Amino acid sequence: MVWAWASPSTSDRSALHKETLAAEACSPPLLGASLNHLAHLFLAPDSPKVRVGSLLGDFARGIVPDELPREVRVGLQHHRAVDAFTDQHPQVIASKRLFSPQRRRFSGVALDILYDHYLLRNWQRFSHVNSDTFIDQVYRELDENASLMPEKMQKVTQQIVLHDWFRSYQDIDNIGYALDRVANRIRFRNAFSGIIEEIKAHDQELEHRFLSFFPELNHFATKDFEC
Repeated sequence: MVWAWASPSTSDRSALHKETLAAEACSPPLLGASLNHLAHLFLAPDSPKVRVGSLLGDFARGIVPDELPREVRVGLQHHRAVDAFTDQHPQVIASKRLFSPQRRRFSGVALDILYDHYLLRNWQRFSHVNSDTFIDQVYRELDENASLMPEKMQKVTQQIVLHDWFRSYQDIDNIGYALDRVANRIRFRNAFSGIIEEIKAHDQELEHRFLSFFPELNHFATKDFEC
């Protein structure tokens, strides 16, 4: 199935975002570079098609096609609302300031990927469902609903399931590999590579700020979101 999307706007973050998705589509095991895919799936309303739509938010820009199923459109709108809430949250803004000036430009992408790690590290704080159970369920849903995805998303989700990326995020070193993978795909000169060392240096404070921010995001995503 092919969807027609409006042309995206250009920005540093959207350019980095595109590089990340390109890295994902051809990544070997454990070197994927998801943009907090797991967090979006976790926060999405409890419906397989809504979760697919939530993940679609990392692949779709511009106007949402009317021909998309309603639940998929809800998931896509949910993804965008979660991103907007995240970008404006004081704890996220403060976390970005912990990075060195030469790497601060990339801090948004770094935090996106890191937050999946912190979510897994603190899973029992936020869910009564075992993380393995949730991940297995999501893998099944992605496989069963592949026809709803654009081609690039299908390729990425196949890699996610085949190489079990979500469980790999429990290891902070795999987050480092993912971030370096993004850095290596960026077409302009950058200081992104090695950013994991700054993350490790500030790990305690970054996690503390995540634990302050994420419950508020969770409340917004599950209680306050309106499509």
